[in-house]
Amino acid sequence: MPEQKLQPGARAQWDDDEADDARFERLTPTAAAAFRAANPQVSPWRVIAVQAAVGGVVALLAWLLGGGREHVGSALYGAVTAVVPGALLARGMTSRLSSVSPVVSAVSVMLWETVKIGATVALLAAAPRLVPGLHWPALLAALAACVSVYWFALLWRRERKS
Repeated sequence: MPEQKLQPGARAQWDDDEADDARFERLTPTAAAAFRAANPQVSPWRVIAVQAAVGGVVALLAWLLGGGREHVGSALYGAVTAVVPGALLARGMTSRLSSVSPVVSAVSVMLWETVKIGATVALLAAAPRLVPGLHWPALLAALAACVSVYWFALLWRRERKS
């Protein structure tokens, strides 16, 4: 592939760093504090606690709808399948090591998300051996309800902003 030569004074199409830098404004410490106050973060531990509560509600519903111990146990295990990996991710993301630098933070996100996915898959694979009389629909309903809490956490954040 022949190399393209640019006319004197012309810029390559992909070299738009200068344009990006012109639009970027650094925040002063006061402006950064005001931004953080206007855009509060949702605690990952709050999300985990709400996931556990939702799992308990689904298990209670399974019991109230006439499900036996198998349904309730399966629903509780489905909640565990969401809560335990989520807690691992939250623990990893809130550690001091993950906030050392932006690069370490990015690697930490990928690492802990991989741990979370692996733990979820392992818990689901172990379910038939760990839950006597496993009822997959109850387990999956609780898992889906608990995972849906992440979407509500985004709404909590939006409500605080306004």
